Amino acid sequence: MLKALLMGILVGVILVFGGVWIYFTGGHAPVAVADPPMPLERKLARSSLHAYLDKQKPVESPIPADEKNLLAGAEVYKQNCAVCHGLPAEPETAIAHGMYPKPPELFHGTGVSDDPVWQTHWLAENGIRLTGMPSFKGRLTDSQLWQVSQLLANADKVPPSVKVALVTSTATPAAAPPSPQTAVPGTK
Repeated sequence: MLKALLMGILVGVILVFGGVWIYFTGGHAPVAVADPPMPLERKLARSSLHAYLDKQKPVESPIPADEKNLLAGAEVYKQNCAVCHGLPAEPETAIAHGMYPKPPELFHGTGVSDDPVWQTHWLAENGIRLTGMPSFKGRLTDSQLWQVSQLLANADKVPPSVKVALVTSTATPAAAPPSPQTAVPGTK
């Protein structure tokens, strides 16, 4: 009787894992951005991120939230973050519209202004799996990461100069595309 029960449990576990394997490797799992989420996908991803962050030791920011650093953070944000997370008073970008899960619009609603600075720094430095949020470690300096984190943590109370910097374009005029070189017969 006990042997049959154990065998039944083992067969049940094997069938569950086999079914999950077939679901993913047989092309049944949703993989396109427009597909509906997998069962429990949002809940599991969010829960694991929050559980991991809860285990992290908070780090004090070496960068003060002064106007100079907030302005520098605004430039970092415009160059690296705005394409997905948007700018104040601007509509959702085409890139953000095509992402799943949707990146939060950090200047609409509470954004991350209710998150501690260290947490925003950790997220920007390490990225978030299964969300499209990249890691900026090695791409931005630690100072730049702290500056943009201070900006976002204080987004609801930045000085007017920072608000202006966020909506002012810093794009330089595009250079003319290089002219195609035509091969001249007989030359290398």
